[in-house]
Amino acid sequence: MNIKIWQLLFLIFSFSGLSLFAQSSKIMQSSKKEKLSDIPKAQESKRYIALVDSAAECIKCDSLVQAEAFIREALKLEPANPHNALLFSNLGTLQRRQHKDEKALESYTYALNIAPRAIPILLNRAALYLELGKNEFSRIDYSLVLDLDKNNRAALLMRAYIYASKRDYRSARADYDSLLVVDPNNYEGRLGLATMEQKDGNPSKSLDILNKMLMEYPKDAALYAARAGVEQDLQHVDLAMVDLEEALNLNPQQTEAYLMRGQIYLSQKKKELAKRDFEKAISLGIPQADLRELLEQCR
Repeated sequence: MNIKIWQLLFLIFSFSGLSLFAQSSKIMQSSKKEKLSDIPKAQESKRYIALVDSAAECIKCDSLVQAEAFIREALKLEPANPHNALLFSNLGTLQRRQHKDEKALESYTYALNIAPRAIPILLNRAALYLELGKNEFSRIDYSLVLDLDKNNRAALLMRAYIYASKRDYRSARADYDSLLVVDPNNYEGRLGLATMEQKDGNPSKSLDILNKMLMEYPKDAALYAARAGVEQDLQHVDLAMVDLEEALNLNPQQTEAYLMRGQIYLSQKKKELAKRDFEKAISLGIPQADLRELLEQCR
């Protein structure tokens, strides 16, 4: 169970509801032209904008339930308003913050029915799909984003992560390569490429990438843990242990470091030390069931 560097790359994309509400209000105010012959409609439009503004004020106070109610009222008031794509997206973000994930997905989908080429909304839905473990749906949305903007960094990064989790390393490498063409110094892209080199049986290339990154980020615990994983593959146990110690000095919550160190202790027949590290990993969130077999070996 060597470290999987791609597990360090998981990124959740979320957008600020407050800034989107402010944007909604400005767009709506600039697009509404009152006419004397259409006073009722103008009043309705003012009410619509007022509801959006009220929702934004509620968000400032963290009153998410009331903000959601204002948005729903605005949507009901003008169901055919073209700006409802933005409102549905805002509604999805609010629901997501309240852990109403399935409702949030529904709201993002309604938004995309109105504005199917809206990249921020596609990214929002893709991120939520990924959170919910619906990786294939997430991949489809990120691919739609890349059809619209082939250099979108978030989509390239997250689609690469999905491919890596499916062990489709060739496709993952292609996305990491594309990301690094757009942004050669991208941290996640370089770390992802190091993973691909490790998976392709090129540990020396993986180490080269990680060594360069550690020169730039000498206090990054995740990089030390990642390098230790490559060193473990190479059977350079002493070097791996040094890097794991450094990773844990920098970040005592580095779960993967405890897992790797426990495995090394177990291979050295230091069962009590191995057990201690596995139990520490469990206390940090690793499911006990995942380590049951290793703990059995510590007896």
